[in-house]
Amino acid sequence: MFQIVRKQEMARGTIIRFDISAPKIAKKVKAGQFVIIRVNETGERIPLTVADKDSFAGTITLIFQVVGKTTALMRSLNEGDMIRDVVGPLGKTAETEKIGTVIMVGGGTGVAILHHVAKAFKEAGNYVIGIIGAQNKEMLILENEMNHICDELVVTTDDGSYGKQGFVTDPLKKYLEERYDIKLVYAIGPIIMMKNVVKLTKLFDVKTMVSLNPIMIDGTGMCGGCRVKVNNKTQFCCVDGPDFDGFEVDFDELINRNMLYIKEEKDSLLFSIR
Repeated sequence: MFQIVRKQEMARGTIIRFDISAPKIAKKVKAGQFVIIRVNETGERIPLTVADKDSFAGTITLIFQVVGKTTALMRSLNEGDMIRDVVGPLGKTAETEKIGTVIMVGGGTGVAILHHVAKAFKEAGNYVIGIIGAQNKEMLILENEMNHICDELVVTTDDGSYGKQGFVTDPLKKYLEERYDIKLVYAIGPIIMMKNVVKLTKLFDVKTMVSLNPIMIDGTGMCGGCRVKVNNKTQFCCVDGPDFDGFEVDFDELINRNMLYIKEEKDSLLFSIR
C-alpha cells in the first residue's frame, strides 16, 4: 500500500497532482521513467510517468488528467488515502547528458513529464529552453516550476488567454530559424502535437526525441498492447521506450491505436458517475 501524502487539484480539478510515499521507487527512478498503478484490488492497471521525485522525503510525484473511470476514482482520493499498487520504475531513462542547447516542448499534461526531463538536462549542464502550451490559461500547469528550471521559457495558449497565442510549434519555429546551436528538441504532449513538432524539426534536421503514451497494460513487454512502429519495426513502449527518435515514429498508426477504446473509456466514466 502506498499513501498519498499530498493532493493538489489543478486546472479546475481536471488535472490532479499526487505526491505518493514510495521510498524505494523515489531512490531509483530517473527522468523519463514511469510507474504502473492499481488503485484497489479490482482496479485496472494504468501507466503514469513520474513528474518529479524527492529522494530524501521518499516521495514521487504523479500528475494525471481525469479522462476515464480509474482517473475519476483517483480524483476522489485524498491525502492520507492509500493506493493498492505502485510498480516501478519502468521504462528506459531519458538520455540527458551534456550536449549544449536543448529545447524542451510540452503540451497539456505532457508538461508534467517534461518537467522531470528538463530538470535532468539542466542538472547535466545544458542550456535549456522551455516551450509549454495549453488550451487556455486555466489548463496550464507547472509554469513556475519550469520557469525555475529553464534558462528561457515561452508559454503559449490556443485561445490567447495567457502567454503567446498559438501553438508550441510557433515559438519553436522561431528558435529554429534564429539559432544554430540547438542540439536537441525533446517533445511530449498530445500525439498530434508531437507529430507536428517532428514535422517541423525535420526541416531543420535537428534531432528530436519524443516520449510516447500508447495503450499499456502490464508494463513489462508481455502483453504487446503498447506496441509502436519505429523505423518500420515493432517496438514495445514499456521496455524499448518511452523515448524514441521522433523521425522514426509512425505517428499515424499510433493515433489510430490510441483511439481504439475512446468510446469504452467515456462509457466507463459515465457509468461510474451515475
